[in-house]
Amino acid sequence: MDTIKIFFIEDGKEVIIKKGENLLPFVEKYQKFHVPKIVAARFNNFIVELFRPLDIDGKVRFIDLSEQDGVRIYQRGLLFVLKIAIKKRFPDLKLHVLHSLGKGLYCEISKKGKTIKLAEDEIRDLEKEMRSIVEKDEKFEKITLYKYQAFEIFKKEGMEEKINLFRYRKKKTIKLYRCEGFYDYLYGYMPPSTGYVDIFALRPYDQGFVLVHPDTTCPDRLPVYKELPKFSAIFLEYARWLKIMDIEYVYDLNEIITKGERAVANLILLAESLHENKISQIANDIARRKGTRLVLIAGPSSSGKTTFAKRLSVQLMVNGLRPVAISLDDYFLDREKTPRDESGNYDFDSLEALDVDLFNRNLLDLFEGKEVEIPRYDFKVGKRVRGRRLRIDRDQIVIVEGIHGLNEKLTEMIPRELKYKIYVSALTQLNLDNLNRIPTTDTRLIRRIVRDNKFRGYSAYETIKMWSNVRRGEERNIFPYQEEADVMFNSALVYELSVLKIFAEPLLVQVPDSAPEFTEALRLLKLLEYFLPITNIEDIPSHSILREFIGRSIFKY
Repeated sequence: MDTIKIFFIEDGKEVIIKKGENLLPFVEKYQKFHVPKIVAARFNNFIVELFRPLDIDGKVRFIDLSEQDGVRIYQRGLLFVLKIAIKKRFPDLKLHVLHSLGKGLYCEISKKGKTIKLAEDEIRDLEKEMRSIVEKDEKFEKITLYKYQAFEIFKKEGMEEKINLFRYRKKKTIKLYRCEGFYDYLYGYMPPSTGYVDIFALRPYDQGFVLVHPDTTCPDRLPVYKELPKFSAIFLEYARWLKIMDIEYVYDLNEIITKGERAVANLILLAESLHENKISQIANDIARRKGTRLVLIAGPSSSGKTTFAKRLSVQLMVNGLRPVAISLDDYFLDREKTPRDESGNYDFDSLEALDVDLFNRNLLDLFEGKEVEIPRYDFKVGKRVRGRRLRIDRDQIVIVEGIHGLNEKLTEMIPRELKYKIYVSALTQLNLDNLNRIPTTDTRLIRRIVRDNKFRGYSAYETIKMWSNVRRGEERNIFPYQEEADVMFNSALVYELSVLKIFAEPLLVQVPDSAPEFTEALRLLKLLEYFLPITNIEDIPSHSILREFIGRSIFKY
């Protein structure tokens, strides 16, 4: 047959179209069901571009910028526009997309491997060039080439990092995008044309600039731009670590893996030593601050906070201090007093779910040398019960790990000079190439999928299903306070995705293709394809943060 049936989920209507036609003619009609801009669609639960020819019957639901998938697609289109603008304005310069920064992407420009700082008027001109490209509404074309054909284009365009990226990919073909005569490979899907990515701004920052764009929290406008100097500095530190390990992109990691177990063991040793050195520096800094009595550790899910706290305690003992840990979980209010979220569910991530007053009074009494009873929360019955008696000496520091640690309201009765705040997160800067970055959130999600299955019996489907709620809690309770930290610790390990790959892939392939979570599982599987596996995990130290997720940690949780 020359026709196929398309069922639109938004209004429940079915239409018949010719084979080979796409969804672009229907965007205007179905935009009324979406407040943010439509940029792609799910077809039989697979993400498809609006310009993709369809050849089978299927169900369609459009994707807009209220979804993370929609934001990723918008972001890729914007990056291609930025690359084209740079090639037009500054033909000899090269774009490097380094990492997220607040509500945007931090980028730098280089010439022959050396970073070039653009003047503010040059950045303004670059933004004008981008807007000109957007106004033309040029199409993004998708073409499939054999590897050797794509490599010829990469070589001609000076994109050696693209050639390296695909050296270890098994597939014989590569899908490239073309626009205004320019080619590039972008990992993921694209909007139909440049006109779709009309909301953006370039903000000068440090040696480069930040590309600000809409996100799920404000899909129809630019988010408020806020500089994050401490957060930015931790990425620069990780870039220095990568330089020490002689790694820039995933290809460099794969090259080391191909050299055998000894090379991998040396890499693991170096990466873990950099972690140990940083933890030691933090402990030394705490010890130098003679008035510090309280160390507060916070960070998003699956950042390795628990292992970090235990390793920090060891280093504090090396400095002659005797840390004692208190769990925020023991200060939960009784279940019936717990606030509820907008859906009517208990909001355990809310600061109001904790007995903040009791927590502060206990801390003040401890610092005054008094003995207190630290409660214990019984999660089965949802109530606090009698806990342990505790008294501390002057050389003892209280360590508290929890999502609200950086929020001053948690410890508002405690003088600021007594507190030392630490932000922990897996802030990887190891990217696929100069244009395709690996979001830090992806590393944390893969960590959590592995840990949840190993220690909690959850499937990858269940972990992915709850992830959006986890992220909402982080956006509300953690990220707004990260600049309050005295120091930040990057828990990312350059080799970890090659290890997590062997644990995560068997879990991700089990996510049913009929489930809404399938597209996210498929996206993560495609990401892991770029990494060669590290199968010998015996060289990973028992105190490694990675052991918190894959098991056999020296610390007991």
